[in-house]
Amino acid sequence: MADPYIILNELAQELRPMPQGIEWFEGLSTEEQSNNLRLLSHFCIQARATAEDGPESIRRAGLRATHTPAVLITRGRIDQQLGKIASLTPHDERLKSFRLLIAVLAVADERRRERFCSDGCGHAWHRLSVDTPEASA
Repeated sequence: MADPYIILNELAQELRPMPQGIEWFEGLSTEEQSNNLRLLSHFCIQARATAEDGPESIRRAGLRATHTPAVLITRGRIDQQLGKIASLTPHDERLKSFRLLIAVLAVADERRRERFCSDGCGHAWHRLSVDTPEASA
């Protein structure tokens, strides 16, 4: 796996399994993790994430409502909260943030596809496909 733009979108579209994404994320330096969390936050905004996406995203990410990223996603303006989530620094919070932001992107992008892209679109990230070992078997 190389290009974070592709990896993050593949994870959000469930074209790559989350355990593989977590392994990739944990293999990054702290700076690279922070950069990818900011990138994910930006993707969520581009996909038009809303505050209403919070509860479903928390559920999909497998977080408890009391985890810091989960608390943040349900409070205040979504664009500000996404930035705060991407800026969390403790390692365990970064991992929770990664899982949550992937889920937010998944929820928002699914809605975007249904509303705006159902008859086709020019978004390259909506035409991804992965030849994983499971798909080849």
